[in-house]
Amino acid sequence: QVQLQESGGGSVQSGGSLKLSCAASGDTRCMAWFRQPPGKGRERIAQIYTSGDTPYYADSVKGRFTISQDNARNTLYLQMNSLKPEDTAMYYCAASRLRNRCAAGAVSDFSYWGRGTQVTVSS
Repeated sequence: QVQLQESGGGSVQSGGSLKLSCAASGDTRCMAWFRQPPGKGRERIAQIYTSGDTPYYADSVKGRFTISQDNARNTLYLQMNSLKPEDTAMYYCAASRLRNRCAAGAVSDFSYWGRGTQVTVSS
């Protein structure tokens, strides 16, 4: 069983920055950040393999967000810069222990989820 706990959300003005953290217990093959804006579906925005392969970024965040991990602390991070109002969403940390599930990357491929942390960006 893997438990995930996000932190670091909050309110920020457009152009600002936030850093999200996700503390994990248990071994995983990959970890990802998803977000869900109000009234919309959940979207994968960044993913990283614990082995250190090239991270994945959605086009909507590429160049602005950076995913990283501290394996010693079993913690996942998401550095978010140049935030926009459209980045407003609940942000979730997710993990999988199966490499083929990691490669697929859909919501249903991740077995472990945190409760989420709210990010609000005002214009």
